[in-house]
Amino acid sequence: MSHKEDNEEKSRCHRTDLYASIPRTCLPIVYHPDYNITFMGLEKLHPFDAGKWGKVIRFLKEEQFINDGNLVEAREAAEEDLLVVHTKRYLNRLKWSLVVATITEIPPLLFLPNFLVQRKVLRPLRTQTGGTIMAGKLAVERGWAINVGGGFHHCSSDRGGGFCAYADITLAIKFLFERVEGISRVTIIDLDAHQGNGHERDFLDDRRVFIMDMYNRYIYPGDEYAKRAIKRKVELDWGTEDSEYLQKVELHMEGTLNEVLPDIIVYNAGTDILDGDPLGGLSISPQGIIKRDELVFRAAKRRGIPVLMVTSGGYQKKTARIIADSILNLHRQGLIEGDAAEGEGSLYSRVSSGFHF
Repeated sequence: MSHKEDNEEKSRCHRTDLYASIPRTCLPIVYHPDYNITFMGLEKLHPFDAGKWGKVIRFLKEEQFINDGNLVEAREAAEEDLLVVHTKRYLNRLKWSLVVATITEIPPLLFLPNFLVQRKVLRPLRTQTGGTIMAGKLAVERGWAINVGGGFHHCSSDRGGGFCAYADITLAIKFLFERVEGISRVTIIDLDAHQGNGHERDFLDDRRVFIMDMYNRYIYPGDEYAKRAIKRKVELDWGTEDSEYLQKVELHMEGTLNEVLPDIIVYNAGTDILDGDPLGGLSISPQGIIKRDELVFRAAKRRGIPVLMVTSGGYQKKTARIIADSILNLHRQGLIEGDAAEGEGSLYSRVSSGFHF
């Protein structure tokens, strides 16, 4: 199939379970227990806390912000969903355990039969990917949505890396472009400690997508080719602390949103900026992370722009508590509703919600 034919094929809307109608009694917080990766302790060979998503939910339940009845249950992205962005060749490569071991940076996976790797590692990542796509639709409908997982910003249509096997950010945006009326401009605000080279490669020549990326300039991936897609690039030095960091977030985010008013913001809210993170190399406090998220949601709400938030990287055990505390702070600040019905008739109604299946 030629590149042109491949693009034409992808542009035809297939039937998907990911855009099913969600009851108004549910908060736009997306999660599934299958997000968590547990397999004979192998997940502990990567610094990533492969159970952090479940811990976030547990903390939110303890604070009585959510319960099993008002959570949105994520659905696994099917192959037809993944093919909206990914090449068939790339998905076939994931059937080799060596490839998955390389992408996830867990070398022992190469010795395991692929059916186990699919079930124990890739299915959780596909479910998180489905969650991001679902949260995109919900954000337009409700004004905001949070996928407690996702944010696999190192994966593009034909290559993975950095624990990212599926391009959930690209997928969520492509689904919105193809299926939701009124969505023609998207801004990605990527505040993970690492450069988001996956979505950057995917949207390199797409003028509908404005990318702001703020990251440690000295760490993985250092993808110079992908950097050409960044419209507002903020490169940080080792050990950047709260004051400088938050000042730059506010300055550049306001500049980004003043330059182009998007129909939705995709916010990649990595917590690997936390002081002591073994991979991030920055020195942001828990309070700094909470304030950062508040700045993004406040700027979006002030302009009436829906926000889709994904949680992305974060490689310390305490990051789950910080994510939960940040979500609770957004609620206390009135930036997200605690009552599932509150979003109706909100200022986000300027965005039309015409969905095609």
